[in-house]
Amino acid sequence: MTRTIDLVADLGEGFGPWRMGDDAALLDILTSANVACGFHAGDPRIMDQTVRVCAQRGVGIGAHPSFPDLQGFGRRDMGLTAEEVRTDVLYQFGALQAIAAYHGAKVTHLAPHGRLGNLVAVREDYADAVATAARRLDPELIVLAQDGRLAEAARAAGLRVGIVGIADRAYEDDGTLVRRTEPGAVIRDPEEIQRRTVRMVVDGVIESRNGVPITVACDTVLVHGDTAGAVALAQRIRDGLEAAGVVIAPLADWLE
Repeated sequence: MTRTIDLVADLGEGFGPWRMGDDAALLDILTSANVACGFHAGDPRIMDQTVRVCAQRGVGIGAHPSFPDLQGFGRRDMGLTAEEVRTDVLYQFGALQAIAAYHGAKVTHLAPHGRLGNLVAVREDYADAVATAARRLDPELIVLAQDGRLAEAARAAGLRVGIVGIADRAYEDDGTLVRRTEPGAVIRDPEEIQRRTVRMVVDGVIESRNGVPITVACDTVLVHGDTAGAVALAQRIRDGLEAAGVVIAPLADWLE
């Protein structure tokens, strides 16, 4: 049976005149994009430009909401209540949804960013807040998440879930990501990243930083667009997957 996978990256993560990564080049390789919605990065002009190019190239558009942490790039715990998380997600999604509608497109998935993305995997109240917001916004919405609380809450709400495999991040033995503040959290060797990604997609296995095999049911591979050589790395990952017989296609086109 032919394996199908989505390739996604976090895009639109500039602010004002400052830009992060080469979004235009990445959009020639990716099939989906998590678009920053203004709380950790992005602004109306950048969101508009990113969505316009996604719509032109047939790239799936996803909302990438975060904690209101522009200074810390969404990587700090803001100590929010679940109600604040819910309303912040609604606010950010609504902004992106309006821009997508202007361009005749639709937001097809939601993927929490940074520390919010880490916490929804383990905090039931945060997971329920995000899943409830997503269900009310659009019952057809896909929630991107790691295995954990958010994936469970989204499925319970009747939503489709795309499990994210991260190409260049180290995993703990329990399947959670190694914190970025720890040595070795981000993998730098392109050959190793390609090898790990192909194994994760084809065999459903990835090794933890301690060498423990972890079962991973991966639907979409996340490539970080803000790392050095991101475009070449994304192309290498795509080439490796296609050489292994994997079909690359937008998540919304095939996920059941």
